[in-house]
Amino acid sequence: MRPSTLRALKRAAELTRQNRLTEAVLIAEPVILTADTYEGDEILRWLADHVADFTGETPEELR
Repeated sequence: MRPSTLRALKRAAELTRQNRLTEAVLIAEPVILTADTYEGDEILRWLADHVADFTGETPEELR
């Protein structure tokens, strides 16, 4: 995954935890929509592995 994509996803997670969902979507959506198939797969894996980054919960709390 490109470093710029990863930065955008991390920033979106941070904004989501701050209840700034609209801003988070404005940052994440363009990088998700412009990703090629390979990067799109990486993004999906990253999102699945980092759900707690968006919710602020620990992995144990998500189970």
